Amino acid sequence: MPSASPRATVRPTVFVEGVRTPFGRARPDGLYAHTRADDLAVKTVRELLRRHPELPPERVDEVALAATTQSGDQGLTLGRTVGMLAGLPATVPGYAIDRMCAGAMTAVTSVAAAIGVGAQDVAVAGGVEHMGRHPMGFDADPNPRFVAERLVSADALQMGKTAENLHDRFPALTRERADAYGVASQAKYAAALAAGRIAPDLVPVATRDPERGWGLATADEPPRPGTTLDAVRNLSTPFRAGGRVTAATSAPLTDGAATCLLAAEDTAEELGLSARMRMVTFAYAGVDPAVMGLGPIPATERALARAGLTIEDIGLVEINEAFAVQVLAFLDAFGIDDEDPRVNPDGGAIAVGHPLASSGVRLMTQLARHFAARPDVRYGLTTLCVGLGQGGSVIWENPHHPDYDGVRPAASTQEQQ
Repeated sequence: MPSASPRATVRPTVFVEGVRTPFGRARPDGLYAHTRADDLAVKTVRELLRRHPELPPERVDEVALAATTQSGDQGLTLGRTVGMLAGLPATVPGYAIDRMCAGAMTAVTSVAAAIGVGAQDVAVAGGVEHMGRHPMGFDADPNPRFVAERLVSADALQMGKTAENLHDRFPALTRERADAYGVASQAKYAAALAAGRIAPDLVPVATRDPERGWGLATADEPPRPGTTLDAVRNLSTPFRAGGRVTAATSAPLTDGAATCLLAAEDTAEELGLSARMRMVTFAYAGVDPAVMGLGPIPATERALARAGLTIEDIGLVEINEAFAVQVLAFLDAFGIDDEDPRVNPDGGAIAVGHPLASSGVRLMTQLARHFAARPDVRYGLTTLCVGLGQGGSVIWENPHHPDYDGVRPAASTQEQQ
């Protein structure tokens, strides 16, 4: 018997790198209409390994990959199959995870928890969603008790209707505000693209179409640059006749993958892996599924309380734009102005798209890029709402900030390339 009981020491987890595929529109003529979902994820894992030759592949302890629909080319234990297809040694295990829109975020926080207690040193986490092949809810069989016993309202399983419910519940969340927010998201993304702030996160993907032949996806397909208020003011409301949610204030249906490399801070230092962010804490929360867009509010309140911080300490916010009204509800809850420059500086899912389970890592990757450009900001937040009434939030610390006491980052990925 050991002379003393072993004690676990919580180790800080750092975000080393995040990459994603260009996002494509989920439709028969979309960018990835003839590309497998697991192949999209494989490209991102291979790119992480390519960007970090200092990491011996056998040092990866886990591959955690999320998908909302885990069947077909998104089934068969994605983390394991994608890891093998990406060339990781057979000794590297993997698993699949599902928390709908928070899939990749949950993959990240799950492996971070394992790193924290010393069960892992290095892990790959992310998500993929091919909504062209796997529409949300397709072939699902919700238990009839949910509606029969009034556990949820009948429209709680349709995300667009839950967005309309937010407009109903909070009169200050007007269509005019939502339209303005949607237009701003497109403009901010277009400006970031022109400034070269989007391309460094992307890994090109070879595509093949029976009619168009071979191609190379190098840019996001969903954005609509030049969108104006006049152009969206009279758009139809597909989720409710006479409603307030339109295509201009909703994230488009999207195909894509995003994956990141995480490590214990001491392991990163040992291997020479540069830390782009350090995780402070995270939280998930549940809300009424009929207003699932409120989920980021209690999740963020929990995360802030656990970190001993307030919203005033958060210098950058990356919030998923499933719907403009959901973001506006979050802003109102924390007293943040609609045009606050801290929020989604380079636009969000309304412009770039929302491939469900992969979006959490997209948010993190963008926040890491902002941190490198903003050493004055110490803390940042990634947060999103989750179908069926949940929210997830992760607070991160900027290693470029003067008061950071961990492993200092080397040159940025963009500079290295």
